[in-house]
Amino acid sequence: MTELLFREDAYLTEAEAMVTGYTPEGGMLVDRSIFYPTGGGQPGDSGEVLWHGGRVGIATAMKAEGGAVALVPGELVELPPPGTPVRLRLDWARRHRHMRVHTALHLLSVVIPLPVTGGQIGVEGGRLDFDMPTPPSDLSALDYTLNRLIAGDWQVTQSWITDDDLAARPELVKTMSVRPPKGQGRVRLVRIGSAERQIDLQPCGGTHVARTGEIGAVRIGKLEKKGRQNRRVTLILD
Repeated sequence: MTELLFREDAYLTEAEAMVTGYTPEGGMLVDRSIFYPTGGGQPGDSGEVLWHGGRVGIATAMKAEGGAVALVPGELVELPPPGTPVRLRLDWARRHRHMRVHTALHLLSVVIPLPVTGGQIGVEGGRLDFDMPTPPSDLSALDYTLNRLIAGDWQVTQSWITDDDLAARPELVKTMSVRPPKGQGRVRLVRIGSAERQIDLQPCGGTHVARTGEIGAVRIGKLEKKGRQNRRVTLILD
């Protein structure tokens, strides 16, 4: 199992690790990772891995068996054997944009309080799909409300809840397509705001900014119909 350093500190850009092996596809397995692996609509991180006498660019990170994280090389070079100490270096500019978009999408789910049927995070923006039989009449009003929430500079924190407690509070789960992982005994919650003045609280394993003001200005790009009741709302990071 890989120690998920990004989960405790999303702002780590470098860290020491050790190669523990390779997947059959050639992904580098490490004992600890600052690279977020693809999942929950958030792309895997990119960057580089350095060791004595060598370096390889990392195109993305993926989940592997047994709770491991596999770093996918983006170039053909001779890779270090298992047991080699390495230094992980994150493409921080790309990751930080993912963090800004991801937190903004959580706020979008507050502005549009409907069940979420899907979502995707990118560098330039993201989107959420909603179970939305009737489209909103005024997108500019949603735009205004969303940016007001962002400008409130609310704190973003994490806590943990047991599987049983989450089962007793189904209202916390907004996503219909991606269910929180169970079976590990606990699930991570991401809160925007405080317990006294809570803006949002939902299970999430992704990376987020520390305060909403860090997101900056966003705008709603377009609204598309993707089924009888499904509508896609696109968010653009300015």
